[in-house]
Amino acid sequence: MRLILLGPPGSGKGTQAQRLVHRHGIVQLSTGEMLRAAVEAQTPVGLQAKPIMASGGLVPDDIVIGIISDRIDQPDAAKGFILDGFPRTVPQAEALDELLKKKHLKLDAVIELRVNESALLQRVETRAAEMRARGEEVRVDDTPEVLTKRLAAYRSQTEPLIHYYSERRKLLTVDGMMTIEEVTREINRILTAIGAVESKSSKKAAPAKRSAKTAAGDAKTAARGGASSGIGRSAAKARPAAKKAAKTVAKTVAKSSAKSAAKSARTAAKRPARGAKKATKSVVRKAPKKVAKKRARA
Repeated sequence: MRLILLGPPGSGKGTQAQRLVHRHGIVQLSTGEMLRAAVEAQTPVGLQAKPIMASGGLVPDDIVIGIISDRIDQPDAAKGFILDGFPRTVPQAEALDELLKKKHLKLDAVIELRVNESALLQRVETRAAEMRARGEEVRVDDTPEVLTKRLAAYRSQTEPLIHYYSERRKLLTVDGMMTIEEVTREINRILTAIGAVESKSSKKAAPAKRSAKTAAGDAKTAARGGASSGIGRSAAKARPAAKKAAKTVAKTVAKSSAKSAAKSARTAAKRPARGAKKATKSVVRKAPKKVAKKRARA
């Protein structure tokens, strides 16, 4: 699963990214951290970025892309990653698309956490007031003034990415003003809907399907093995016996047929003789009666 989280400062990208990391076993890629790690490891790209970062300049896109390329090739990114803080501009998005295409990887989704800027400013003002009331020091970058500048920078630089990814049907928008739990549930729901993650029912069905396939495969293998080994040998041994049995059956049938034919012939021969005997007896019985009748007439 490969994702990009978009949203202005204070929208909760960092919180949601960490939840996705823990839930799905993917890694969160922060360009700032990757640049510092590359410099520390003295990789070729890191050595290019080192003097630029030391002078406070902006690292060129091609160097950042090179660092991302090295990072997603590492084993812990095999399951997927979330890009945090990159891309910030349309040219960076185009360069990222080209990189993923070369690596035969697909970007699953770009999740935009949409928030109400006025509500964000109100949150910061309330938080700052509460910290002052407790006697705590307010961070320099956590004031309404700083947030206003950061929101303006987001609108001018990063917001065009929403149109870029929307045109490519990668953009999925979530209401960032919901509670943290509600935002998490909504993100997981839409990731399941687009097939980026498996649903619970699919996960339960998968082992059953695998077991069925394994059983079917074992059955086929056993059948082939039996046919090619034991069954084949048994059949070979049985052939002579089968021929012998066939001859015996043929002889028995022939004898039985001959006996039946002889019996039928004898029966047919007896029938005329019996008829002749009956006719003779009838004539003998009738002859005296005829003679007696003639004498009486005379």
